[in-house]
Formats: sequence, structure tokens, C-alpha cells
Amino acid sequence: MHQEQPYEVHPALARFITVIENAANFIARHWAGMINLLLLFYVALPFLAPLFMQAGWTFPARVVYTVYAPACHQLPERSYFLFGESAVYDLDELQADGVELSDNVLLRRRYIGDPEHGWKVAICQRDVAIYGSMFLAGLIFALSRFRFPGLSWKLYLLFLIPLALDGGAQLLGVHASNWLLRTITGVLFGVATIWLIYPYLADSMNSAPGKGKEQNE
Repeated sequence: MHQEQPYEVHPALARFITVIENAANFIARHWAGMINLLLLFYVALPFLAPLFMQAGWTFPARVVYTVYAPACHQLPERSYFLFGESAVYDLDELQADGVELSDNVLLRRRYIGDPEHGWKVAICQRDVAIYGSMFLAGLIFALSRFRFPGLSWKLYLLFLIPLALDGGAQLLGVHASNWLLRTITGVLFGVATIWLIYPYLADSMNSAPGKGKEQNE
């Protein structure tokens, strides 16, 4: 009677499969740290732009501003400044000091600062609050060993209401927001987003093949 020979995996394919499995297991174990590092990098890099400008390194500063331009409006009246008289300015203050700012937001965003007023951070105040709070909330979540219960969608939407009201009212010209409101609403959104997503990711990663129970030990 003919007996089929067992199928043998080619050594190169076996090594490739092992590499993929090891990579998947690494991600399952360290996903929170990887995301937190990305968030830290994303929120910290914009602060290098004013540091570079202050040091006279205009080219790397311009690179940072350019990289973040598609992701943020970068309007000076809604951004932080470093190395100047104040950390925040409104349009009236800047114009009273003789800074020529266009009514066109696409042109006004190009103002990155000057030696008197300091140099603009490459993302706006609300974005600093959003991504900074996401990093801190993610760090707390990871250090707690993923013991936080997940946030429901209904509560998540409640956390979004202040941001929607503040941003929408500002967009429609109903009221002029300020750095404090942008920070508070941004923090609420950032913390709520991590609170919603991280518990779900933790459950998914804990159930990954070969993961074991390391996250909860």
C-alpha cells in the first residue's frame, strides 16, 4: 500500500515563518510601549522647531514646520511660542506689536515668530493637549498593567462634546476660544480616546496566539 511522504517545509520558509511569529509575539507584548513612543515622538518633535530657530538652525526648523503643516493649521494665535515675551498671543496683541498678519489663514499660518515674540511650536495648542494627554494616558494605562475597564461609546461621545462645541463655535465665529479652553477640550478628547481604544487593544493582544498571559501577570 502506497504511503504518502510527510510534507517538509523548506528551511528558508520555516525561518521566515519563525521571524513573522516572533515579530507578532513582540508586538503583542509591547504594543502599548510602541504606541506611546510614537505619541511622544509626535508631540515632542514640534517643540524642536522653535529650539532650532532660537539656535539659528533655520533649515531643520523649516523642515519640522513643513512636515506638520498638513496635519495642523499652525495659526499663530492658536499656537504656543517659546523664547519670547509670552507663550501665547492673540491676533490683536501681535498686530499691536507691528506684526503684519494676513486675514487669509493660509498666509497667516506662515508666520513662525521673530526674536521679540519667540518662535512658534509646529502644532497648535489643542493638538499639543490632545497628543500630550494621549501619551500620558497611554503611559498610565500601560503602567497599570491594563486594569482599566473600557470606556463606552456613549461616554466617549460625552467627552467629545466640549471639543465640538468649542471648536465649532470658534469656526462659526460665535465666540473666540483661548488657550485654556483648547487645552481642556483637547485633554478630554485625548484621554477619552486612549480610554476607549487601549482596553480593546489589550483584550485583542492578550488573545493573540502564543501571547500567553504575560500582560496580566
